[in-house]
Amino acid sequence: MRKMSNDWHRADVIAALKKTGTPLAKLSRRSGYSTGTLANALVRPWPKGERIIADALNMKPEEIWPSRYLRDHNERVDISN
Repeated sequence: MRKMSNDWHRADVIAALKKTGTPLAKLSRRSGYSTGTLANALVRPWPKGERIIADALNMKPEEIWPSRYLRDHNERVDISN
């Protein structure tokens, strides 16, 4: 049985960034990446990109992508490496 995810939909992340006045492409360029690079964090795990996006939203990455950071029984995944 497939586990339900509480991760934000990528369109919701993009909309939230636009509401702050910083579209994803602009945030990507401001962070030293090419225009579409941060979009990778919307579709696959990339802790550095997730942190940049979360910081722009004044959130923690695990609030946006809990499935990437929490294991069964809400155990945090160590991403310090």
